Amino acid sequence: MDLFSPVALGDLHLSNRLVMAPLTRMRSGSSGVPGPLVAEHYAQRASTGLIVTEGTYVSHESQAFVGQPGIVDDAQEAGWRAVAEAVHARGGRLVLQLMHGGRVTHPDTTGTERIVGPSAIAIAGETHVPTGKKPFPVPHALTTDEVADVVAEFVAAARRAVDAGLDGVEVHGANGYLLHEFLAPGSNRRTDAYGGSPENRARLVVEVTTAVAAEIGAGRVGLRISPEHNIQDALETDRADVEATYGYLMEQLRPLGLAYVSVLHAEPRGDLVQGLRKRFEGPWMVNSGFGVVTSREEALEVVADGTADAVAVGRAVMANPDLLERWRGGHPENALDQATVYADGAAGYTDYPFLNS
Repeated sequence: MDLFSPVALGDLHLSNRLVMAPLTRMRSGSSGVPGPLVAEHYAQRASTGLIVTEGTYVSHESQAFVGQPGIVDDAQEAGWRAVAEAVHARGGRLVLQLMHGGRVTHPDTTGTERIVGPSAIAIAGETHVPTGKKPFPVPHALTTDEVADVVAEFVAAARRAVDAGLDGVEVHGANGYLLHEFLAPGSNRRTDAYGGSPENRARLVVEVTTAVAAEIGAGRVGLRISPEHNIQDALETDRADVEATYGYLMEQLRPLGLAYVSVLHAEPRGDLVQGLRKRFEGPWMVNSGFGVVTSREEALEVVADGTADAVAVGRAVMANPDLLERWRGGHPENALDQATVYADGAAGYTDYPFLNS
């Protein structure tokens, strides 16, 4: 296998195995409607085999960031339709990452009366709100009936995404947000069917992914996970429990025929990640994590040695809209301007130079 060779991930037929990782960029304003600037940003990066959009909220209560896009109303759906058309016009493929922020937010950000989580446990620290920073509030612990409402929100959002012309969706089960909060024993202290055992903690992710697959077709649905990421107090520090929880999750998802599972982990070749891959038996994508920038050499090797079918890359794609061309030819890369990652406007978003400029 070669990074620059085509691959089919379920119903997603990619011209190469370089994937743009989901990247929070906060450019959609207070309305959550992705505008022309967002469409240009993604269209510039259409040469990657697949674009996974930034995490997009599935209900107002699930919004995690100021400036985050949503997929809950007609205006947001229309905005994403324009993004999809721009990417497709340049031959690209894109899926919408469906995200529920869970307790990683604040009512000042969501505009709702509460925030929610698996248990009434606040994250230590502060979150950005429109007026500055505030401590994370104690979340409302979702009732069993309310958990079913969350599943319905993901399904409705997936339907809107496909109706808007996107090629599929990625369910966000990583990085300490709601679905990961249910998986992690550090944030899930429930005693009902969604807490306690590894099987119970995995239940919501299974239900969401299964329901979304039933709605739009499993071949258009991916899932992102980040076992042992230990971020935002979604702590998973017992390797045996992690293997039991995520192993069960993979076995439950295996019969669905999903497009892929994307794993964010520092050791993509390690026993945990490769053991989960064997239990899933489907298309596998890796992302080596936040700590180290994925290099050209690593991406080439991960595909060539069979570690994964595709590689999700973040910061290098942010700074290099034509990263595929640069990596194919061994050309120098633009440096990332960290100060403009979480900002507003075109600077550090759509103004990175192309090789031919």
